[in-house]
Amino acid sequence: MTRAEAFDKAWRIGAKEKDFSFVDEIYHADYSSSDVFTDVKVNLDEDKSVYMALAESLIITPPKTVLEDGESLQLHYFNKYRDADIFNSVTTFLNYKDGKIINQSTTLEELDYDPSEGQDWNWEDYE
Repeated sequence: MTRAEAFDKAWRIGAKEKDFSFVDEIYHADYSSSDVFTDVKVNLDEDKSVYMALAESLIITPPKTVLEDGESLQLHYFNKYRDADIFNSVTTFLNYKDGKIINQSTTLEELDYDPSEGQDWNWEDYE
């Protein structure tokens, strides 16, 4: 399993089954991040809480690897709000230590179009 696949699988299982054991396996004990919305530094448990709150209102595509080397990974994906035609382009940067995610940052860009249009996928594929 690639790092991108592990990242995606861990968070999808966490949201769907309320089981974050796989997230815990791929994240370093000293992990910290900045919350994408508040820019406040958060730990893994706080990240899980934020993700759970958002996961209920978003449809998220699987990430595509943009760049990967031994210590970092850059992923790109899209999300859509379930109850509105609001779309985001999302880029997540992950840094690794001892083979586990030590920190991450995410940037969002609101889109004025539906990124699924003209593609070989649709949002229902990821609900």
